[in-house]
Amino acid sequence: MTGTKKTYTLELGLIFLKKISKNNSREWFAKNKKQYEQAHAELVLFADATLLEMNKHDSLETISGKKSLYRIYKDTRFSKEKIPYKNHFSGSFKRASKERRGGYYFHIEPNNTFVAGGFFSPNAADLLHIRKHISSEPKRLKKILNQTSFKNTFHELVGEEVKTAPRGFDVTDEAIELIRKKQFIVKHTFSNEEVLDKNFHITVSNTFKKMRPYLDYMSEILTSDLNGEEL
Repeated sequence: MTGTKKTYTLELGLIFLKKISKNNSREWFAKNKKQYEQAHAELVLFADATLLEMNKHDSLETISGKKSLYRIYKDTRFSKEKIPYKNHFSGSFKRASKERRGGYYFHIEPNNTFVAGGFFSPNAADLLHIRKHISSEPKRLKKILNQTSFKNTFHELVGEEVKTAPRGFDVTDEAIELIRKKQFIVKHTFSNEEVLDKNFHITVSNTFKKMRPYLDYMSEILTSDLNGEEL
């Protein structure tokens, strides 16, 4: 990716997504593929601009905006809804090196644009490791989650969780509301007006930046034992 940023607009994307949500068929898509290609080209410019901003405050493995984007074609093999295309655009940025854990995700959709980050599906070993760290020293994570900037932006952690207590943990643990979690995700939504702003990439990057204290904490505990020694 070059160091220059071209201007973009996501208006074409929102218009296209509104249309495909009402005409989600291969026949319609084929007739309107030019509209999709134009919207996708603008999306690439947005992703490139966002990536450029992101690398000012984090080190990313993702090498280009285009590489960050997910395909619009929907995998219907395991889906009850057999529509062939997604009704949104999305992509993600991967943090560089084993020491930087967590990921950044963006989702563009009329009236439902958001960014999210964190840990969507930690494997069993990582999940247990996270829970043990939280149980042994709950105040560190709670302090991060209760910071004004975090609360105003993300409110709280979201994601799937168990109903009572995971095996090996006590339901009376003072951090049980965090230990219950199976996913550790933060999320922030944007209005259509924000999406159409010429500096939306900066807004997205700044929102991702506010996740950093949380991501850095999780990176630290995932790379150290309960005594704080590096694994």
